[in-house]
Amino acid sequence: MGIFGRKSDETTAAGTTADTAALTGDYTIDPAHSTLGFVARHAMVTNVKGSFQEFEGTLHLDGTEPSKSTASLDIKMDSITTGSPDRDGHLKSADFFKIDEFPTMTFRSTSAEALGDDDYRITGDLTILGVTKPVTIDLEFNGAAKDPFGNERVGFEGKAEIKRSDWGVTWNAALETGGVLVSDKIKLNFDISAIKNA
Repeated sequence: MGIFGRKSDETTAAGTTADTAALTGDYTIDPAHSTLGFVARHAMVTNVKGSFQEFEGTLHLDGTEPSKSTASLDIKMDSITTGSPDRDGHLKSADFFKIDEFPTMTFRSTSAEALGDDDYRITGDLTILGVTKPVTIDLEFNGAAKDPFGNERVGFEGKAEIKRSDWGVTWNAALETGGVLVSDKIKLNFDISAIKNA
């Protein structure tokens, strides 16, 4: 399989498919067709899911040398939603994300690698509350297509796990039965659609 394309009968001397090479370029993430989500364990017994509604980002894809691919994301913390206004307000407060002081969470990739088939791994710097730590994201390439409006699109799904305490997000409450209200481990989920720049 090609790194950014499905298997093709036409292969270049370098071993990459013609389709793969054609996808090389700069892309803008389409927020209307993308999801940045997270999952946290609540009260030790269930999962609470949330997402960020406002974000922007770019990709540079290199179909010949995947290691040269890059990604950048800027996420507005005020756009966090979990389906509960009270919980969202708490997450925006000084107990968690302090959005008045730190309105944006950012990700800047530092390396990328192909793992085989349609699987890839990207590592980068995630900044929350002014603290920057490395994060590794496993990605699956979902394909490329031209939409009805003539846009050339690519799609990726990704996942990662972080400990929120590494970024200083430490608020919690003890449970009478033992354990804590909110897990330290947070699962991140990405479903990205990006449009190739003209």
